[in-house]
Amino acid sequence: MEHAAAKTETIKAPRKDLHQEVTDTIIRQLENGVIPWQQPWKDFGQPLRLPVNFVTGNKYQGINTLMLWTSSIEQRFSSNEWATFKQWASKEEFPRKGQRGSMIVYYSTFEKENEDGETENIPFLKSSYVFNRCQLTSYERPKRPVDEYAETLFDKIPPVEAFIENTQAVIEHGSDEACYHHIDDKIYMPYRSDFTANAVCTATEGYYSVILHELTHWTGHSDRLARGKGKRFSDWDYAVEELVAELGSAFMCADFGIATIDKGNHSAYISSWLKALRENKRYIFTAASEANKAVEYLKKLQVN
Repeated sequence: MEHAAAKTETIKAPRKDLHQEVTDTIIRQLENGVIPWQQPWKDFGQPLRLPVNFVTGNKYQGINTLMLWTSSIEQRFSSNEWATFKQWASKEEFPRKGQRGSMIVYYSTFEKENEDGETENIPFLKSSYVFNRCQLTSYERPKRPVDEYAETLFDKIPPVEAFIENTQAVIEHGSDEACYHHIDDKIYMPYRSDFTANAVCTATEGYYSVILHELTHWTGHSDRLARGKGKRFSDWDYAVEELVAELGSAFMCADFGIATIDKGNHSAYISSWLKALRENKRYIFTAASEANKAVEYLKKLQVN
């Protein structure tokens, strides 16, 4: 009697849904009342800074900025320097035993033949892991400064003032609130003296974080980036645009090395953002990408 050859079946593990994994990370933070682009403290006098690859010197962008900020806030990293294991090893630096890397994502492509027999490049999301300088065996946490927080008066920061002026946006001061009016194509701001300091940011930083928020809204006008227009963004609502402006301001503040203001109305925004994130796993990717485009647009308006 012949015995039938035993059949083996290879069960493939389901492919990771990276869009969902990243979105779940942001959702977890928001559910805990933490906004990943607003660090609730100044670690050793440093506001939240744009994460940078220590080896290449390149700044991480878009969704990766949010992912690394999230990791920094969760683990209280005071450094903004990141690199892969191999990159750190090339500099004879190594993560401490038991340290886990933080995920970043990037797009790659694969070739696929379509119905017409033509080859198409199909984009897909891939992941990699990086380690913060604070996770290295050589890292020593600096001593906390002796001086305590003290309120300061508004003091202009020339590079930020020049950046705002070079956009040539129409800005009127004296309003009871900060807002961008799409029809008038104007930004309305309270007087600089109306801004107060708190434990997170100075009055100066508060003013600049708000006006950079409104400038991000300003880039969405139909004569500029036309954000919210067209089929792709036909389902955008106020909460989505507000998130783009929040991220745009956070990216620019980090670039200038200033803190972002605590607006005091986080609960309403968090609720709307959570709803959108749960309904659309690509929401945060799109918002981060559009915020990045807005920042790049504003940078291009700067005089050389």
